[in-house]
Amino acid sequence: MWKERKRLWCGLPWTFTVYSGDDQRLFVETGFFNKSQDECRLYRILDISVTRSFGQRLFGLGTIKLCTSDKTLGDFEIKNIKHVMAVKEELSQAVEIMRDKKRVTSREFLGHEEDEHDMYDGDYEN
Repeated sequence: MWKERKRLWCGLPWTFTVYSGDDQRLFVETGFFNKSQDECRLYRILDISVTRSFGQRLFGLGTIKLCTSDKTLGDFEIKNIKHVMAVKEELSQAVEIMRDKKRVTSREFLGHEEDEHDMYDGDYEN
């Protein structure tokens, strides 16, 4: 699906972090001598947002922030990548496809307070 190397602030790919994904998972591989790889199942991603600092915009980069229910990665960022909006859209669509395929729903109303008028069953008068 997608593969990108984390870049320095100036856009050069001289880091040892590689982000990649397939149709079911997102991978974060780090290290040079000692490598580690974390994965997050796409259906566990709850929210996706993009930030672009002034320096990132100058070099055509951006950061995708992911809020997940994954225990090992938790909330994490895909930092300093090119074509950030296209990657975000591709990732967002893949997440929705996997959530539908796995029949996963999230509770969108966490912390939702009931409106005072919703507590009454019938009509009320002032």
